[in-house]
Amino acid sequence: MRDQETYVPFEDDELDTTTGEFELSERQALRRVPGLSTELTDITEVEYRQLRLERVVLVGVWTEGTQDDADNSLTELAALAETAGSQVLEGLIQRRNRPDPATYIGRGKVDDLGAVVLHTGADTVICDGELSPSQLRNLEQRTKVKVVDRTALILDIFAQHAKSKEGKAQVELAQLEYLLPRLRGWGETLSRQTGGSGRGGGAGGGVGLRGPGETKLETDRRRIRTRISRLRREIKGMKTVRQTKRARRSRNAVPAVAIAGYTNAGKSSLLNRLTGAGVLVENALFATLDPTTRKATTSDGRLYTLSDTVGFVRHLPHQIVEAFRSTLEEVAESDLVVHVVDGTHPDPEEQVRAVREVLSEVGADRLPELLVVNKTDATDEETLLRLKRLWPEAVFVSAHSGRGIDGLRQAIEERLPRPAVEIRVVLPYDRGDLVARVHRQGEVLSTSHLPEGTLLHVRVGEALAAELAPYAAAAEHAVAGAR
Repeated sequence: MRDQETYVPFEDDELDTTTGEFELSERQALRRVPGLSTELTDITEVEYRQLRLERVVLVGVWTEGTQDDADNSLTELAALAETAGSQVLEGLIQRRNRPDPATYIGRGKVDDLGAVVLHTGADTVICDGELSPSQLRNLEQRTKVKVVDRTALILDIFAQHAKSKEGKAQVELAQLEYLLPRLRGWGETLSRQTGGSGRGGGAGGGVGLRGPGETKLETDRRRIRTRISRLRREIKGMKTVRQTKRARRSRNAVPAVAIAGYTNAGKSSLLNRLTGAGVLVENALFATLDPTTRKATTSDGRLYTLSDTVGFVRHLPHQIVEAFRSTLEEVAESDLVVHVVDGTHPDPEEQVRAVREVLSEVGADRLPELLVVNKTDATDEETLLRLKRLWPEAVFVSAHSGRGIDGLRQAIEERLPRPAVEIRVVLPYDRGDLVARVHRQGEVLSTSHLPEGTLLHVRVGEALAAELAPYAAAAEHAVAGAR
């Protein structure tokens, strides 16, 4: 497991060629715990979820778009619930102009929902939207089971899959910011705790009615705010480390390519196929959260980096976007965005729209974009023809079979920024280090060998061109003599 973001140094080291089987097997492992009676102890949270699945009913409100859009949204919610370790029993969609401000689905439909919960034996209701604190409380009181919204569900998945120190800090920050306005303690609970222990009696707290419940609530809020401030400072420090590494790459004039896309579109598989990165690959939403950067070379020897990023999803919680902003800035600072789309998804256009919406929030919408449709080996021909008409400039690949990968490499090379300065130099044979740097950082247009050294016609960055300038005069003499 990684404690920091993984950056491969630019020296010629050996790349890890595994495909993440160890981490995958560790995540799926289920060990026996000796000495158990009737309750599980000494067991990880993920293992606990595998042994005791929550039984959930899904509820969505269809406010706009077609029925297919509403069905696809609820299908995605079911996939999220299964990823979190739940067993989906039933899915309900309510047609409304807008969600009910008190109960999300409307007071009449809450009774229908309660009947479904009772009939199926569910212990949790998951709503396909972000609920207000009052909506959560009202639904729980009426259905008598736990109610979770889409935001809390995604945060739960992130909490399970975060591995690195930075990833865990970002997820905890997002969870606390979500939790802060939803702390319980008001209403009936507080009135029971305070009772008539103040002037005027009555329920709900207020002047003269402050009791242990409200004191505990305010203490919790203060502790959460303190923890949020500490996490923000820690993430800011980690961001500085990331910026230092990014500055080193910029100083070396190494182009950066970011792989972005919808969750489970195959970004990690594509990175493994292109570079042999050894990143965990799992058929699950948000399987990998920690960004991984690997080096790659073009056919003419230029070095560039490929970075895998956290997956996106429609209505990605703003707490996640804010907490992972330092990670997402890796995309904004790149030279090219490789936007991966799942060709087997029933609504790939919506996937593209959702990803571009998040990219615009972090300022990455201004960057060149290469659209890549993945999983073509599992996509029917009719869908492929439709997507090719829709996105004629896209590259169609299969990370699983390797089909189209060479074409993708070529498309990436063509879109990489070219060095700005074109220059001819004659480098002495004892300056092999400079020759190697030119090949690694620049574009070699031609090369020949003279008695006094190697004649190179190259295109390089401004910093390297300044170092090569003293050797340009010899090249002019050599070219003039050849004429």
